[in-house]
Amino acid sequence: MGVSILPNIKASVKSVKKDAKRRARNVFEKDRFKKAQKQVLAAIASGDAEKAKELLPAAHKAIDQAAANNTIHKNNAARKKSKLTLKVNALSA
Repeated sequence: MGVSILPNIKASVKSVKKDAKRRARNVFEKDRFKKAQKQVLAAIASGDAEKAKELLPAAHKAIDQAAANNTIHKNNAARKKSKLTLKVNALSA
């Protein structure tokens, strides 16, 4: 990114601050649910069905929280949860 120059207009200054807060929250939420998702996928890749089942609720919670904070769309969250669950179920079957 380039040089950060604050605008002169008060409303624009406030917008810049709000945007920074929103971006920080979005980055945190995305990072959290991606880490949870990767942990489940790593357990699946290693063939550890018990660990995958154990990590799945935490991943679902992280995905739901990202959707609740409008970081990702609710349908995107549902799709991610569904795919993870299908993979875990296929491993244990």
